[in-house]
Amino acid sequence: MQTKQSVAFTSYEKLVIFILAISQFTVILDFMVMSPLGDLLIKSMNMDASAFGIVVSAYAFSAGASGMLTAGFADKYDRKKLLLFFYTGFIIGTVFCGLANSFYALVAARIITGLFGGVIGSISMAIITDLFALEQRGRVMGFVQMGFGASQVLGIPIGLYIANRMGWEAPFLFIAGFAILIVILIAMRLKPVNAHLLLQKDEQNAFRHLLNTLKKKPYRIGFLATAILSVGGFMMMPYGTIFAVNNLKISQEQLPFLFMASGLSSLVIMPLIGKLSDKVNKNKLFAIATTWLMIVCIVYTNLSATPFIIVLLINILMMIGIMSRMVPSSALISAVPEMQDRGAFMSINASLQQIAGGIAAAFAGLIVYQQDKFSPLEHYDIVGYTVVAISIISILLMSRVNNLVKSNTSKIATTTNEGTFNV
Repeated sequence: MQTKQSVAFTSYEKLVIFILAISQFTVILDFMVMSPLGDLLIKSMNMDASAFGIVVSAYAFSAGASGMLTAGFADKYDRKKLLLFFYTGFIIGTVFCGLANSFYALVAARIITGLFGGVIGSISMAIITDLFALEQRGRVMGFVQMGFGASQVLGIPIGLYIANRMGWEAPFLFIAGFAILIVILIAMRLKPVNAHLLLQKDEQNAFRHLLNTLKKKPYRIGFLATAILSVGGFMMMPYGTIFAVNNLKISQEQLPFLFMASGLSSLVIMPLIGKLSDKVNKNKLFAIATTWLMIVCIVYTNLSATPFIIVLLINILMMIGIMSRMVPSSALISAVPEMQDRGAFMSINASLQQIAGGIAAAFAGLIVYQQDKFSPLEHYDIVGYTVVAISIISILLMSRVNNLVKSNTSKIATTTNEGTFNV
């Protein structure tokens, strides 16, 4: 008998995976490109490290607010229409980023981009959960989240090259141009995703749906696990380039190769981890990957001037840890909500993810210190130790999520068997 893991994706399912992956690529790239542009932005716009943290947080907080506001009606509409609406808004916000000529204009543009872009991930997750069984989601997540690696292999190096040649604004305009092609593809080829509408109660308004989703204890455990994961991820990332240039003495010319190597490693590891997470215990895989990441974080944040090849290798090891915990955690959390609540759950989940990330970036900005634009970044090691402490908590929370998923699976199996015997 053929298992679900071995069933090949249909041509349309492959198209859906491609559409979600390529749209995620642009959204992730728009956010990720801020980190490598950090040193360039600080030096060209007369910002300090804490001000740059505000720029990063502006996107995260607005994305979080947007996710919470849209959660109530996320299950009321065809998910394709929601994806088109928010992706179009994301394109407009990205154009504004490319046109910004001051710190305040850039913050405003990042807020607009976050309001729309921050919801796209949750919509994509809802689509994945609606169309693919849990036993397939590891592979799907692996492919869709390859956008993270692709943004580093292709997007960030090209973005840095364009920024060095044409100014830091240019990468945003190129992202917007590419995204226009994708929104056309979504409109023409993606079928409506509206099966969840059959399960909705007409009398339940958007606000009540939001409250009912928040009231469910299993959902709150999933939300907390996601928030804690985000705090750990966002604390180090915004200041990675500043640390690499001013502490590790990596040149601006070497940065594209650093991101490209890290991205290539994630492109290789993501499909492998996706397949592995469908075959082994996702919770154990997450715990092992998180432990790996904690060790690498401590080593990396305590480095001083280091040969480029060593920095390259450590970044690859860090990326392996990040990717190896991202896939199983996403698959586990996606299994928490019931079908009629998935849109609301994913929106709230994305909202809390962004808000937690914004708080983390702002908090990290209070920890680190830089005497001037060319001085070493101080106290980055404290950020690393904080990430380790938070990661330990995330392992405990993900274990609770795993127990919830097991309980849900048992209930579904029992109900199915009883239905079979009653026939």
